[in-house]
Amino acid sequence: MNVVKATRQFEAWLGKRTPLVKKDLRTKHEAMKSSAFRFLRATYYRWAQIWPNVCPDLAKSPQVLAVGDLHVENFGTWRDIEGRLIWGVNDFDEAYPLPYANDLLRLAVSAHLASEAGQLALKGKNICAAILDGYTEGMRAEGQPHVLSETHTWLRQIAESELRDPVRFWAKMSALPTVKGDTPAGAVDALEHLMPAPGTQYRLARRVAGLGNLGHARLVALGARALRGLMGAGTDRACGDPLSNNHQPRRAMSRSLRVVSTGWLVRRLSPHCSRIELATLQAPGKELRLLHGMGWETANIHLGARTKRKQILSHLNKQRPKWLHEAADDMVTAGISDWKTWKKDGYI
Repeated sequence: MNVVKATRQFEAWLGKRTPLVKKDLRTKHEAMKSSAFRFLRATYYRWAQIWPNVCPDLAKSPQVLAVGDLHVENFGTWRDIEGRLIWGVNDFDEAYPLPYANDLLRLAVSAHLASEAGQLALKGKNICAAILDGYTEGMRAEGQPHVLSETHTWLRQIAESELRDPVRFWAKMSALPTVKGDTPAGAVDALEHLMPAPGTQYRLARRVAGLGNLGHARLVALGARALRGLMGAGTDRACGDPLSNNHQPRRAMSRSLRVVSTGWLVRRLSPHCSRIELATLQAPGKELRLLHGMGWETANIHLGARTKRKQILSHLNKQRPKWLHEAADDMVTAGISDWKTWKKDGYI
């Protein structure tokens, strides 16, 4: 089936499992036409369908609890229990047991497409080499978090760019429209359970953000925490699994400082506890170093399955030179073909 039919089937299936905001879906459909990079970000369900067919050998690589929907804008910062600023993967909605190569390949393809869109000043083969070197080094070293106040001060300068200034951030949050009408009881319960203190006052607002989950209900309690409907659906749909309550994101997030209640993902939202978009990523001359760090952070996630470390390293050693670059080229070709179909026949 082509991507238009796949999208219709996916959204029909998803709509039976979680409330969808039709206005946001139309915004998503329009954004999918704007660039191949944005199309990739918005269509993980399609990736999950086609990548095992395009790269069948890599689909047989050792399995881990993978991020799934990994891409260059799936990284951000948060505060750990000691108040230190940490950088790494910050979205595990599509976490699922998958071949480890899925995450490396999707990260590389996203960087390729971002480069073609003029958002990263890099060449394809250099992109893949940086990601793969970082991943391999992280695996061999058995991982290490990116603590920005200690050994990664160069990354802190990027993460604390002017465009993530608290004044700008909170002005944007304050301008969000207040939710009108009934609010799902599960959302209110999840939020109030995690309030700093009983009876904390807050204003519940509606937020539109991201692409992959655009169309899901997303709420912000100003003065408290952010919520969105938790429905890691792309891989489950592609694998044919009936999804009533996907626990894979919970398993992955338990290793990466997240708090989850049934049916709703609850996260702290602040200028330095949020995703970093490429538009705010001011890193001239440091792009390859950043991709190396993304590769290393991917290893940090995969090392949650430490029993697979030796298998992964062995598999990496057996691959031919430029294997990731060649596979990324194949997936870029497949993705652009889907994108062109969507631009011509996709609906809004």
